[in-house]
Amino acid sequence: MSQIQKSPQPPTELPPEPLTPSAATPRGRTAGTAWRRDLSASAVVFLLAVPLSLGVALATGAPLQAGLVAAAVGGIVAGLLGGAPLQVTGAATGLLVVTADLVQRYGWRATCLVTILAGLAQLALGALRVARAALAVSPAIVHGMLAGIGVTIAIGQLHVVLGGSPDSSAVDNAAALPDQLAHPHATALLIGAVTVAVLAGWPRLPGRAGRWARLLPAPLAAVLAATAVGMGATVPRVELPAWRLPEPPVLPDVSLAALVTAVLTVTLVASMESLLSAVAVDRLAAERPGTPPGRPQLNRELAAQGLANVVSGLLGGLPVSGGAIRGSANVRAGAATRRATVLHGVWVLLCAGLLAGVLELIPLAALAALVMVVGVRMVSFAHLKHVQRHREFPVYAATLGAVVLFGVLPGVVTGIAVGIFLALRRLTHTRVQVTAETGHHRVRVSGQLTFLAVPRLTRGLAQVPPGADAVVELCGSFMDHAAYEALQSWGTTHRATGGSVTLGGRSGRPVAEPASTHSCRPWTPWRNHHCTRPAPDRTAARHSGSQLLGGVSAFQRHTAPLVREELARLAREGQRPTQLFLTCADSRLVTSMITSSGPGDLFTVRNVGNLMPPPGADASCDSVGAAVEYAVEVLRVDSITVCGHSGCGAMAALLDAAGSSPPSNEATPLARWLRHGRPSLARMARIGRLGRGEVALAERPVADDQERLALVNVRQQLDHLRAHPCVARRMAEGTLTLHGMYFHVAEAQAYLLDERSGRFRAVRADVPAIGV
Repeated sequence: MSQIQKSPQPPTELPPEPLTPSAATPRGRTAGTAWRRDLSASAVVFLLAVPLSLGVALATGAPLQAGLVAAAVGGIVAGLLGGAPLQVTGAATGLLVVTADLVQRYGWRATCLVTILAGLAQLALGALRVARAALAVSPAIVHGMLAGIGVTIAIGQLHVVLGGSPDSSAVDNAAALPDQLAHPHATALLIGAVTVAVLAGWPRLPGRAGRWARLLPAPLAAVLAATAVGMGATVPRVELPAWRLPEPPVLPDVSLAALVTAVLTVTLVASMESLLSAVAVDRLAAERPGTPPGRPQLNRELAAQGLANVVSGLLGGLPVSGGAIRGSANVRAGAATRRATVLHGVWVLLCAGLLAGVLELIPLAALAALVMVVGVRMVSFAHLKHVQRHREFPVYAATLGAVVLFGVLPGVVTGIAVGIFLALRRLTHTRVQVTAETGHHRVRVSGQLTFLAVPRLTRGLAQVPPGADAVVELCGSFMDHAAYEALQSWGTTHRATGGSVTLGGRSGRPVAEPASTHSCRPWTPWRNHHCTRPAPDRTAARHSGSQLLGGVSAFQRHTAPLVREELARLAREGQRPTQLFLTCADSRLVTSMITSSGPGDLFTVRNVGNLMPPPGADASCDSVGAAVEYAVEVLRVDSITVCGHSGCGAMAALLDAAGSSPPSNEATPLARWLRHGRPSLARMARIGRLGRGEVALAERPVADDQERLALVNVRQQLDHLRAHPCVARRMAEGTLTLHGMYFHVAEAQAYLLDERSGRFRAVRADVPAIGV
């Protein structure tokens, strides 16, 4: 809501609070808390890593103890030296297919040598500081590669679950699958089914007992349940030979080109998986309340991964990489420092030496089912949705298919080739349409105007009759000098014949002038957009209506063709938003813009002052309460965000009313509505009397009382939300979370509430949206 009225008020600044816990609490107590958090997190990750490491080793055909060696070395070496402190390194799931192929072709000792050489290559890349360049690879290629690896893993391990043995080729495994399905091993299939069922159902256990049970990682629970089911049955189980010094690696009997290809493949996949995982884990940690801002040192992380691979290869372990599965578990378990990662490696080492007998009770079918589910989850439908939205599905599909058919490195090369082809096609694919309309001819140019499109452009412009009025619409975001000269030359010639040339309609500007379009910016304000300007003969009374109609017309021309398919899908399937967004009716808050969301993403409730009346309020508030109930009970949203903003007129009106005596008249609907903001005003007064800094901004002092009230109001409305029965019940079940946000209009900066400290922290712009 725009500012209603506001008298100047002296700024009252709270002293800035520390960004790190150690500055706010005694050093010893903070260190002790961090130790407890790290110890607890290390136990959680250890319980996850053991079955996962054994499963990866089983799937590759390597000795089972090689998975435990990789987990211990990755945790200790990469944990001590890496540049992403909360990332957990272990046996690389992304390299499972590559490692299995190496083991089958060259043997285990030769695979260890490839691992060592790949580690040395990673060390060299880290020294050359090229880690950031690795993130320049298209996400469609990365996710296509991971999906292809996941498909290959899932098909191969399904054979083991059914009681058979997988082949080295995904195509051969798929061809043999019907016969394997016709003759399954009943006990192995039962063990695999129990494993999959527990993995799928464990995170969904309801109630308080479910929350306590979920403290045990789902993979460990699944393996324990499958082991219990398989007790007494005659099925293959884990076999760990007595520990002895590893045999030295040997050089495979292959050509130099084949060896270089193998090393390059391991280096590429391990590095990409580790770096993308480091970014994803850092992003997840940054969203955790109370975590100080930081950035992963990617070159240091790459070098540490290289050293860990060298040590793992020398000790007879699998290739290692950072993994988002282990890293996210580490963050969610509350890890504070790199100690959690290192301790997890120590626990794996102790387990391998002291609990070998217990591990040998695990059926191989349970580990195969576990790895099969990991492979299935590598095919992320969320990533597929984003890839399709950005029109990069052909790159994704080509990479996935080539990885399954030919291997990882050929798959990545295929994806890069298809990506380059599509980029060139988009650059050269320009459409020129000429239509005769009442009183003028319209020339609509879609796509990029480069020198390659000049012949097509000139042919289209030649269709405009001499002396006619011409309107030229440029719908691309780029025009090079050759196209600019061609367009300007044609415009000069056409005007010489008595015709007129304008850009985009009735703006009257010559073609040679640059202009902003919808394609060049997130939006174009009505006051600057030619589509919404009235004709000179229109009256001022019709001006505002023409702006709205002009904007709708521009939507129909430019935006509707791009979103029609997605809206048609939403119309068929219905809305399934995951977020309820409660914010102010202020015209400067464009929710889809500040959240980068689109149709079907947000269920938005807007009112004056972003107020959420508590239960028991008068009937005039039923509209807001009904919207919240519908979102929580029917749409089953996962989270609710209350968003305030700077310069809020409702907050100014509340402050003015508080300073007036007697109280202002409440006969108007606006005044009656603003009564629901009085608890926020009283809360701010209470904070001031007690001298507590309950609400503050982390990066700068609060500007004035109006901004402070807007921040307090967000917290107060969150409390009102928690009082609603449907919200309280979902929160008790652990299926709904609440968030506070503050948007500063002039700064174009969003701040998120850390409820532990009461501070709003600026959302960083340098964290890419990558998840693996």
